[in-house]
Amino acid sequence: MQMQSLCPSLVAYIFALLLHPFGALKSVCGEEGLCSVTPEFTSCDGDSIYAKVTNPTLSPHHLQDLPGFTRSLYKRDHALITPESHVFSPLPDWVNTLGAYLITPAMGAHFVMYLAKMQDNSSSALPPEDVERFFFVVQGTVILTNASGTDHKLIVDSYAYLPSNFKHILKCDSSATLVVIERRYHALENHFVELIIGSTDAQPLLETSGEVFQIRKLLPTSISYDFNIHIMDFNPGEYLNVKEVHYNQHGLLLLEGQGIYRLGDSWYPVQSGDVIWMAPFVPQWYAALGKCRSRYLLYKDVNRNPL
Repeated sequence: MQMQSLCPSLVAYIFALLLHPFGALKSVCGEEGLCSVTPEFTSCDGDSIYAKVTNPTLSPHHLQDLPGFTRSLYKRDHALITPESHVFSPLPDWVNTLGAYLITPAMGAHFVMYLAKMQDNSSSALPPEDVERFFFVVQGTVILTNASGTDHKLIVDSYAYLPSNFKHILKCDSSATLVVIERRYHALENHFVELIIGSTDAQPLLETSGEVFQIRKLLPTSISYDFNIHIMDFNPGEYLNVKEVHYNQHGLLLLEGQGIYRLGDSWYPVQSGDVIWMAPFVPQWYAALGKCRSRYLLYKDVNRNPL
């Protein structure tokens, strides 16, 4: 669909969403030898990478203080959850940590996705039995400790995958924000998963036949793993060539930038900090707008028969 086919008011609304560009990134290694990413430059307003996820600039500006205004909505086959409607409360069994559940089975999802805001001297709890966990650091630094006492320092753009029933704890001395994804592991006989710790910048760019965006997969593609996490980058003006309709579910967090997302028959202006749930077979498409790249984190279930 060409942009001129959109109604004029929607076009005006889309281009009213102005975000600031983010600087280049460089790869560094932590004290334990874990390579991760830290900002080489800040944005033009002094923010660091992914700052809009934790401190969103609500747009359009003239609606920021309008009573009752939100872009959030929930439908049978998709949901858009925007920062002005996040509701934080203490995470069960975590210490000094607030959480906002953004995607849950109550929607129809088979996974949960939430933001965890860890404060001074905070620590995590274990997920329920047989539940696997993935987390991605969007702000601050955390220490991951496993049952043997081995510590791993994870900074912004670092992540970890914890197999189900894997004993671990996350600790934070100051503050950190994580996006956490959990689901009940669908085990296969004679196939096993393992602890994975990595960073976005360390993952290779993959071929995207017929597409112009860049994609990195954060988890192995082997059959043992029942989901993957994609990091997808679009330059301004780039868009998905394929108008996707598939059996997989998605959970998406827009880390940087802005654009327009088609879900079903609806077209939504989106910006960094927005979360989207996509049910199986909902038509979906994205185009990046604005002056800086779009980057989003995308959950996708894989390697399992839908029956």
